[in-house]
Order: sequence, then C-alpha cells, then structure tokens
Amino acid sequence: MSERLGTASNIWITGASSGIGEAVTRALVDQGHRLVITGRRQEALDGLSALAPERVVAARADTTSREDLQSISSALETHGNLNMAILNAGTCEYLEIADYDSTVIENNINTNLVGTARCLDIALPALRRTVAKGQPATLVIVSSSAWWFPFGRAEGYGASKAALTYFAHALRADLAPEGIDVVVVSPGFVKTPLTDRNDFPMPFLVSAEDAAGRIVKGLRQGRNEIAFPKRFTWTLKALGALPQGLIDRMAASMSRKSRNEQETSG
Repeated sequence: MSERLGTASNIWITGASSGIGEAVTRALVDQGHRLVITGRRQEALDGLSALAPERVVAARADTTSREDLQSISSALETHGNLNMAILNAGTCEYLEIADYDSTVIENNINTNLVGTARCLDIALPALRRTVAKGQPATLVIVSSSAWWFPFGRAEGYGASKAALTYFAHALRADLAPEGIDVVVVSPGFVKTPLTDRNDFPMPFLVSAEDAAGRIVKGLRQGRNEIAFPKRFTWTLKALGALPQGLIDRMAASMSRKSRNEQETSG
C-alpha cells in the first residue's frame, strides 16, 4: 500500500496561482495537507493561503530565476520535513512557421524544462533530508501528453515536454537507490488560462478540478505514471507507434487543415 498522502503531508507546489496548480492546491488543502505554494502572482497566492492560513504558506517566486528560488529555499520546510514536491509551473507558446522565431522555442524550454530543473536545486536537498529521517519522499513532475505526436505549431511546447519527461525518467533511475520516488504526470487538454487562448478544437477537454482529482488519486494509489484522460492518451500513444512515414503524412495533413481553418476564420 502506498504511503503517499495517507496522512497529513508537507508539500511544495509550483505554478500554484492558476490552472492545474491552483486546483491541486485546493484539493490538497481540503484533505488536510500542509502546503508551501509558489507562483508569480502574490495576490493569487495570498487568496489560496487564506483557505487555511495555518497550513498554507505563500512563497512567491519565478521558477526560472535562481535568485528567486534560493530566496524561498528555507520556506520549503516551514511545516517540517518536505514529503513531496509537485513541480507544475509551465507555459505554452505556439510557433507560427511563416514567422519563425526561435524565441518561442527558448521561452518554452526555459520555463518548462530549465525552470523545473532549477526547482530541484532547492527541492532535492530537502527531500534528501526527509529520506535521511526515514520518511517517504516524492518528486512529482507535471509534463504533458502532447509530445507523443508531432502537432504543428507545437515545436517549442512539445520539445520542452519531451525533454522534461526524459529528464524525469532519468531522475527516477538515479534517485531510486536513494528512496526518492519520481512521478510523471502527463495530462491531455485541461481547461486553464493557458488553454483558453487556444484557437483550435481540444478533444476530451477536462476541467482543472477534474485533472487535480485524477492527479491526487494517482498519487494516493502509488502510481509513478499518471496520464489522462485515457481515451486521449491511448489514442496519442497508438498514433505515435505507427510507422514514421505515416505519422509524418498525418501530422502534415492536420497542420494544413489547421492553417486553412485559421485563414477561413480570419
């Protein structure tokens, strides 16, 4: 039986000020856990900490900034030994190939991959101190299912999430001897302020609250891979297993259709 979240735990959550991070924060507060929440918007963090001021500490930081993260490092153990870090902060910027700009790639990589990696500068020492005291420690990295199929315009976002997932799986191998679990979360489309900007159909869209429920349930069950919704993720995995030539033709066809729809609506 999994020991995760079975009793009141001390948890750090990044990207907590909106979307999935906010919903996960609310779910864990309702279950009695003690949280340190991080995001860029102080007002949003303060609103969440007001849900349970004695159990929720707001620690504002930009996860791409080493200085910001170092400034909140001591806050991670405000409630005691850190049992879990949920690294959820991320962004999504799409590339318009006719106006190619490598800055789009850089922004996705910097926030989704480098920002997550920098969080480990302060999370990993805290999790190691927890393990040294004989307590369970879990690192949760929120990636995406997008990288399983090469969607047009998603060069930057998909590449960042593919790299992030590889990073997480390699960490799982390296940290296993230390007793630190690494969990990878791969959501499909979730209704958040980021996806509200999307100008294309999003099949099997789920609410942030639904996503949070699935994540928390998966953690409690001791799962190291949490992917949802199943119909969407299974479809992407099946498509990704096709011969590369067929994948290329399908991806190109979908990209042309998307461009035509944009031109028609414009």
